[in-house]
Amino acid sequence: MPATQARLTLRCATLAMALTAAATASPAQAARDELQRIVQRQCLPDWLQRRDPAPCLAVRSRVNAADGSDAGYAVLADRKGGAHFLLIPLRTLSGIESSALLQATVPNYFAAAWDARARIVTGALRAAPPDAVGLAINSHYSRGQDQLHIHIECQGAALHAALRAAASRLTSTWTPLDVAGDTYQVRRVLGRTLAGSDPIQLMAEELPGARSHMGFYTLIVAGLRFGDAPGFALLARRALLRGGERLLDSTCRIAALPVSAAAAP
Repeated sequence: MPATQARLTLRCATLAMALTAAATASPAQAARDELQRIVQRQCLPDWLQRRDPAPCLAVRSRVNAADGSDAGYAVLADRKGGAHFLLIPLRTLSGIESSALLQATVPNYFAAAWDARARIVTGALRAAPPDAVGLAINSHYSRGQDQLHIHIECQGAALHAALRAAASRLTSTWTPLDVAGDTYQVRRVLGRTLAGSDPIQLMAEELPGARSHMGFYTLIVAGLRFGDAPGFALLARRALLRGGERLLDSTCRIAALPVSAAAAP
């Protein structure tokens, strides 16, 4: 075969392989923007036109005067069911690595997710006290969607037990804590709400190396009592595989147990 023809054949074969790979990857890549499409093309337009947020459960739209972006969010029931809900910003934010999350004009999405925790009652068919609730963002490498979303569920038994056992020694300084086989850096935040304490910004500002590698981190916020004071535990770790969502529980098992049983490992 002449050299020119051989090169042409190789080029055609390479192009065919590239097109096949692209065709194979397209459905998976498209699926990763499903949450973005739902909130931006369905929930928000339905809310603005008819005051019906469906298929979302709620939409809070608020235009940011500083840059014209929508500082609002939507709340959506997770398709897996149970007491599992998602808070999703209306603006396009890929995930925890989005640099916009560290800007002063971006809202505290964790605070909004905490305020939306009452939705758990409809999924669990029982009340979930604040110290049974958990919120989580997975890392870039342990998530299935490329639109920022915060999981709202109950704490899993292992997380709940580890935090109750460690509550008396947690402070505003990050300290290591083993939970279900993984080591997290943990600190406390006092208060009944997260207003004035943005967990994402606290992690970026206080954990060495976090700001420049945000996409590697998973972040959990769990309600917790410190003696008589209500508050939260913030848990962060570099997570290439197991995101923080795995420590939450959509069945809300701990909310149905006596305090002594829920606290047991």
